[in-house]
Amino acid sequence: MRSWLTDIQWCPGCGDFLIIMALKNAFKELEIASHDRVVVSGVGCSGKASQYVDGYAAETLHGRAVPFATGVKLANPDLTVVIMWGDGDGYGIGMGHFIHACRKNLDMVYLVFDNENYALTTGQASPMTPIGAKTKTTPEGNTILPFEPLKLAQDAGCSFAKVGYSNDFKWLKELIKEAIEHPGFSLINIIQDCPSFKRW
Repeated sequence: MRSWLTDIQWCPGCGDFLIIMALKNAFKELEIASHDRVVVSGVGCSGKASQYVDGYAAETLHGRAVPFATGVKLANPDLTVVIMWGDGDGYGIGMGHFIHACRKNLDMVYLVFDNENYALTTGQASPMTPIGAKTKTTPEGNTILPFEPLKLAQDAGCSFAKVGYSNDFKWLKELIKEAIEHPGFSLINIIQDCPSFKRW
């Protein structure tokens, strides 16, 4: 019998699988019990991620995972709070919340699933789409420079801003552990595969 709780809803080869496994292993190795953590996601392919991690979770509105997670952290500062957004969700629709989270420096981990497009809606250009990339919204090639999220975060006051790669599982797991243990807001921009729509 099929169940939405057990059936992964991502394309074969999607980088989301490895990101989730790295997060789960980081929780296990740091011995953070399921009742001591909250995973918050937005909308998009990454939005489903919170459903696949045991423990408290919330799949929130598009671009609104950070304010939701902020409320969770303020209500219970002892919880480990991890936010999972896609590049479109986080750097497009939720950009204002992202910048102010960096400024406030609340002790949360922000994992951006960066596949350089809006994959859930079948491959439109996102704020991270490279110059020249042909997408459904840029059929002649993207002409807008992508964001530099690490620099943007650091300029806003983020004290932990690093890049990870979904296909380097062991290193990503260690990076997530480092982010969880860092006191303050931690950004990891995770470059990931998107075999269905990232074709550049």
